[in-house]
Amino acid sequence: MHILLIHQAFVTTGEAGGTRHIEFARRLAERGHRITIITSPVSYLSGESNLSGHFFWKKEQWAPNIEIRYCWTSSGMHKGFVPRVLAFFSFMFSSFLCALNVKNVDLVWGTSPNLFQGWTAWLSARCKRKTFLLEIRDLWPEFAIAMGALRNPVLIRMSQWLEKFLYQHADRIIVNSPGFIPYIRDICGKTPDLVPNGADAEMFSAAEGSAFRKQYGLGDDFIVMYSGAHGPANDLETVLNAAELLQDRKNIRFVFVGSGKDKPRLEKIREEKKLDNVLFVPPVPKDHIASVMAAENAGLAILKKLDMFKTTYPNKVFDIMACGDPVICQIDGVIREVVEENNAGIYAEPGSPQALAEAVLKLAEDPEACRMMGENGRKAIQEKFNRDTAALLLEKIFMESVKGK
Repeated sequence: MHILLIHQAFVTTGEAGGTRHIEFARRLAERGHRITIITSPVSYLSGESNLSGHFFWKKEQWAPNIEIRYCWTSSGMHKGFVPRVLAFFSFMFSSFLCALNVKNVDLVWGTSPNLFQGWTAWLSARCKRKTFLLEIRDLWPEFAIAMGALRNPVLIRMSQWLEKFLYQHADRIIVNSPGFIPYIRDICGKTPDLVPNGADAEMFSAAEGSAFRKQYGLGDDFIVMYSGAHGPANDLETVLNAAELLQDRKNIRFVFVGSGKDKPRLEKIREEKKLDNVLFVPPVPKDHIASVMAAENAGLAILKKLDMFKTTYPNKVFDIMACGDPVICQIDGVIREVVEENNAGIYAEPGSPQALAEAVLKLAEDPEACRMMGENGRKAIQEKFNRDTAALLLEKIFMESVKGK
């Protein structure tokens, strides 16, 4: 089967960011399928482009049966609302032109966020008269509306129309969280398939964090690590406020790994508050993140206190569990259920620095509980949330979709 994936924020394991799709692509390629990925050369974390030396697009044979095509995109992802929308629209059109040049496709795989690339995937599939599979990884535009990033009534109505249109015209819909299923069913009457987020436990199994601790002078301190995007939705100012409450606990440190729109502001707050217990480090490629996360005593997953975020299955929770570390889960809803049902960490009320500080203290003072929660989390990844099982499920859905077309 030849699968065409259109994904503006796609990253390989040699880059920082979520690697759900390249991990699936690698497994599908090993099973004999061919995958072509159309993506943007502009990093969604840094805003930098890798299209140097090429005018409109370039090809890269990433691995046997996996080809990546980078097509020109406006580089305004982190420069405000209008430049961000221009980045979405520029990729929507350039990726469509690129898709027309991909031959002998059996299935077109569109993914959201954002829905503009979902439109490209739908139109490409219809032009090729092939199956259109739509993957929903967050409930855009509802998340953008809840965050206040999308306020214009006309744009909201247009976005909601596009959302409903794509749900109705998809040959198959998949989601990465069970929390999205009722919402999508209410809009279009279809019940999507669940291919949950998860992790590759083997990626983290032999990791050793002493070099990272030595590099940053962390010694034997209790390390709470946040690894991921530093954006408005991530509520990292709450973490800084919790760190301020714990300044007198010299053996507790907070480490932020990654980048994003809010990072300069957060670093300024750290300087203003003189938070010596907070460390910011650059983003790390996924194929090196295990040796960084191995330095943590507990991993932090956090989002703003919004009802819409109760529906999410954040990747970072599963990565923390795969590391064998306890999760400090400052997100309510379905992901809290995963952590608590598997006794893989501790919940802290979203938006509360005090609750986060208390959760950190509780873990820092109980090494045996940390060890037990970490073991439970790793076992849950191996038995319930491993990438191999999810890839087989995804392959089955692809095969059924193509056969039924």
